Amino acid sequence: MSNSDPFAAIADPNRRHLLEELRRAPRTVNDLAKGLPISRPAVSQHLKALLDCNLVTVTTSGTKRIYSVNTPGFNRMNLWLDQFWI
Repeated sequence: MSNSDPFAAIADPNRRHLLEELRRAPRTVNDLAKGLPISRPAVSQHLKALLDCNLVTVTTSGTKRIYSVNTPGFNRMNLWLDQFWI
């Protein structure tokens, strides 16, 4: 996914699942892949799409890449959605 539209990113059910898992706690690709019927490389590709639109962040700890939800990245979506409740 080359575009940074967060709505396009969360349209995929696998990405929504990843976000739900990351909402509970930061995780590695291996940890996340255990809960999905897709490969680790596919999980990495989904995480890349979420990174591209700023919905997740990644930090390194040794050789591990640890992903977590980037709460400020949801602000653009929240602002757009909030206009429907005013």
